[in-house]
Amino acid sequence: MADDTDLIRTSEEESESDSNEWVTTFADLTMLLLVFFIMLFAMSTPDEKKINSALQAVTAALGGKESKLATSTISKEEAGVILDQVLLNRQIQLAQQKVFSDVKLLQTKKGLEGLVGANFEDGVITLRAPGDVLFARGDVALTEKGREIIAEMKDFFIQHADQTINIRGYTDDQPPPAGSRFKDNWEVSSMRAVNVLRVLMSIGIEAKRLTSTGLADMNPLFPNTSEEYRAQNRRVEFVLEKRVSSK
Repeated sequence: MADDTDLIRTSEEESESDSNEWVTTFADLTMLLLVFFIMLFAMSTPDEKKINSALQAVTAALGGKESKLATSTISKEEAGVILDQVLLNRQIQLAQQKVFSDVKLLQTKKGLEGLVGANFEDGVITLRAPGDVLFARGDVALTEKGREIIAEMKDFFIQHADQTINIRGYTDDQPPPAGSRFKDNWEVSSMRAVNVLRVLMSIGIEAKRLTSTGLADMNPLFPNTSEEYRAQNRRVEFVLEKRVSSK
């Protein structure tokens, strides 16, 4: 009889243990949903006080079971880090939207409208200048017109000193002609980007803000199927991203 009783007790304990395994899974799911809704709320309204109030309300609704949630894969501390990152990304997006509005002023006041294009996506601003205006065909030295265009952008770059500037050179898919001193389009695009960088430095843009990249015929705007499309693909881009200083 004693053995039968022990067997029944062991079976009941195992059954109880199995029935409690769902708690951990439920806690994981609850925390994930909490983080998800906080992220949605933060992206729609970047108000830290409201977000903190929402977090407290959800915690209260859960009955204050912090001990159970502590076993979750995502801890409260990790959720806080995610929340801070969401808020920071939202602030950067708003700040970059204001900078992009100044790009429109740059285009109109400096006479660059229709010449220097602009794009804003995911907090990144891209200014695009035609390669055939900045450089003679097959050359890497800036033309006089090219220097004038870059000089017109000087005040904008200085005004927005919190922006890093990655200068990206692009070519079409046609290799340098026979007898050219350049080995390939990688060399052409790299030298063009470097020469633009040097001009920016010479007119007062801080070197620590600048980087240059040669990308040859990568990332074409249009298929390289016509001379018109190839001309569009020969370009220099100024990719602006907000510098975030560590506290």
